[in-house]
Amino acid sequence: MKIYTKTGDKGLTSLIGGTRVAKHHIRIESYGTVDELNSYIGLIGCQEIDSHHQAILKEIQDRLFTVGASLAADPEKSKMKIPDLLDEDIALLETEIDQMNEVLPELKHFILPGGNTTVSYCHIARCVCRRAERLTVALSEGSFVDSKVTVYLNRLSDYLFILGRKLGYDAKAVENIWLPRVK
Repeated sequence: MKIYTKTGDKGLTSLIGGTRVAKHHIRIESYGTVDELNSYIGLIGCQEIDSHHQAILKEIQDRLFTVGASLAADPEKSKMKIPDLLDEDIALLETEIDQMNEVLPELKHFILPGGNTTVSYCHIARCVCRRAERLTVALSEGSFVDSKVTVYLNRLSDYLFILGRKLGYDAKAVENIWLPRVK
């Protein structure tokens, strides 16, 4: 089987269910951004971090495929069974955030992205996650989107922020606090 089909050469692609839409359609932008996010999470998981965080990131990648499938399906026409996002998936992120926060120093300032490469990857992933969330919210204004998708993306961006702090803390990287210049 060839990887190229030539069916998208004129700027259209198919949703799950067969509906053809423009490649710039907000539904395509939404799941394309989730795919981009998944790639960045894979990059974080390839860093020298502990196996627990790697396992959680792998679980998140799996859930992002679920999110992508949900967003790629035409809610009007798809008869295909799409994997479900569960409340437990959101609860896992919350549990991980709470556990990491227990050992982190209290956050008293905004922090600038950076500290080391791995922390920077977490911040990039967080920003891409926020973009995916914004696109998904916009999509939901005119089309069905499972509400758990938006909640999951919102919680995931929080997780990525805290993960960046935790990985920086573990690596003894200095957190770059933002001290606004005020005259």
